[in-house]
Amino acid sequence: MTDTISFGRLRVSTLLRDFVAQEVLPGLSLDESKFWTGVESILAVFQPRNAALLATRDALQAKIDAWWREHKGLAFDVAAHTAFLRDIGYLVPAPAPFRITTTQVDPEIARIPGPQLVVPVNNARYALNAANARWVSLYDALYGTDAIEPPVAGARGFDVARGTKVIAWVRAFLDEIAPLAVGSHKDATTYAIDGDALVVTLADGRRTGLAKAGQLAGWNGDAAEPRAVLLRNHGLHLEIVIDRAHAIGRTDAAGVADVVAEAAITTIQDCEDSVAAVDAGDKVGVYRNWLGLMKGTLEASFAKGSGTVTRRLNDDRRYDAPRGATLTLPGRSLLLVRNVGHHMVTDMVAFDGQPVFETVIDACVTFLIALHDVK
Repeated sequence: MTDTISFGRLRVSTLLRDFVAQEVLPGLSLDESKFWTGVESILAVFQPRNAALLATRDALQAKIDAWWREHKGLAFDVAAHTAFLRDIGYLVPAPAPFRITTTQVDPEIARIPGPQLVVPVNNARYALNAANARWVSLYDALYGTDAIEPPVAGARGFDVARGTKVIAWVRAFLDEIAPLAVGSHKDATTYAIDGDALVVTLADGRRTGLAKAGQLAGWNGDAAEPRAVLLRNHGLHLEIVIDRAHAIGRTDAAGVADVVAEAAITTIQDCEDSVAAVDAGDKVGVYRNWLGLMKGTLEASFAKGSGTVTRRLNDDRRYDAPRGATLTLPGRSLLLVRNVGHHMVTDMVAFDGQPVFETVIDACVTFLIALHDVK
């Protein structure tokens, strides 16, 4: 362990202690000694309990290993093996039927269907990209991947033919999820809002709207010439971006420059499998990025082309909505944090002179940090 400081039965790395005291606790109504006293009381309960559980796991594994050695080369008997697992307590009787209910669950988990990302939180650029992946460009995603067809090897500059295929795919997608009452999105020449309804002018001069008028969720800009039209399908949103001055928009009959989809609804910011953090210094780096996410201050700069790009967390998205309302949607994925598993120990904190289970320190520190977001 690096230099340490004592808090009751704890010895805490000064790197961790200074990070908590100087970066995490300011702005929270919590005293430093009270926090570490709380950590000590939690460890007093869970340090021996977790050790006992792991000892039980080791004992069960030893019996299972011995069984397989004894039965090596023999025909596998499912009934005998099942009886053995029950006998040693690895399999237990099924409990009586029960029901679990929850309250105050975020809609991203309870009601909104969508993908979930997992990203190493110690990589600030990756963590920011994942948090911002709540909204992604369908044009970019389709053009830059093999979702439609593989990119041409060695191609340089904008591939007009490929771009045309992307736009055609997206128009067909719009027809599938938000069809018009008459005609197709591929024939649209203007999108406008009239009386809280989407009005689409087609190439043949006809005016139509959505087959399901309630799919219009909002818009940005002047209703007659909106900069964006927001549609809703199965609780997810999709924004038609209109900009006739844009490189893509000026080639499109309706001025559509992009279509942005609500994508990664939740993201696991991972402290475990995808992260290598072997000491207090590494771990503080992990926690510092999580703190930046919770406070909304995390940034990452990197070279791109001849310049530098800086990533920051996206702001929420705001729209005018039908009936004179306004609509605000999260600009970021709902962030969850995955702590290190129950089997790992760390010496950045010692309890009665022994390294502690890292999962407890992770839980205490990441929860403390998350209070900034709650505030």
